[in-house]
Amino acid sequence: MSGRDDAAALVAGALSRRTPDARGRFLRELLAHTAAGLVVIEGEAEASEAVYRLADAVVARGVRAAGGPAEGGRP
Repeated sequence: MSGRDDAAALVAGALSRRTPDARGRFLRELLAHTAAGLVVIEGEAEASEAVYRLADAVVARGVRAAGGPAEGGRP
């Protein structure tokens, strides 16, 4: 099993132990702790870039779901 598979299995297991209404909060807290860890390990600039890319991916997905442009992530 790769590190990616291990991480996915860990998160999937943690999600499966939570009620459906608690899963979103768990993932938000996981993202916050992960971002804080990146600041410590890689520095503020790199952590900020990772969070920015994540936010951009979320916006791009929302735009595509709404029928907007599929590329570039911006309407």
